[in-house]
Amino acid sequence: MDVQKKLSMGISELVENGPITIVALGDSVTHGGFEMDLMDYEAVYWNRLRQKIDAKNYFIPTNIINAGIGGGTAHIALPRLQRQCLDHHPDVVLVCFGLNDINLELEEYKESLAEIFRRCREADAQPILITPNMLNTYVADDVDERYHEYAAQTAEWQNGGRMDAFMDGAREVAAAMNVPVCDLYAHWKELSKTQDTTMMLANRINHPNRESHEWIAQQLFMMLFPDTLAKNEVTANKDVNTSTMYVDH
Repeated sequence: MDVQKKLSMGISELVENGPITIVALGDSVTHGGFEMDLMDYEAVYWNRLRQKIDAKNYFIPTNIINAGIGGGTAHIALPRLQRQCLDHHPDVVLVCFGLNDINLELEEYKESLAEIFRRCREADAQPILITPNMLNTYVADDVDERYHEYAAQTAEWQNGGRMDAFMDGAREVAAAMNVPVCDLYAHWKELSKTQDTTMMLANRINHPNRESHEWIAQQLFMMLFPDTLAKNEVTANKDVNTSTMYVDH
């Protein structure tokens, strides 16, 4: 049962099918990283998505499992995919990698994404690719001094087209496997025509700001529930029993 159908479940269907379960699989952005050495689990995109789903229909619980680990790559995620993601029997798996993968080889990144998507599908979970934000385009004055050298490297990769190539590769894999894409990177590229996108990075290197997490959450919500009923229409459905009191049948 897909998440849109789950939104209108009654008690008996909830007992049979369980709540909406989403796993967010990724790196430090998914983990909850914002400013250097600061986690913000309230503002991270998957939590904002959960809040939007809950606001649509308070009766159906939404469980979102954070399987993001700072420093992670698509390749590193493969050995933990089963136990940290698929063993939870998710309806949807949000896949967001690329910011650390750029340190490695493009083909390894593409092959690892393809394997993640394949294994999700085999487990009856819908994968969704989230392309990450742009990297910094220069070394900002307020970047943490411990990371000046790395900031210079990431700026070179962004300006030189390496990040573009990795994102093109990710989209290519998703298109070949018919995986939906929440394209944050394309959004940032458009913004970069008129805005200083480095200042949109909470750590001035690779962590997007809170507004960008909100954008991701909104795009994901629209992807998951394009035709959903309004909250009052769903909960007013005569087939939906919103009582949480135990009834002995």
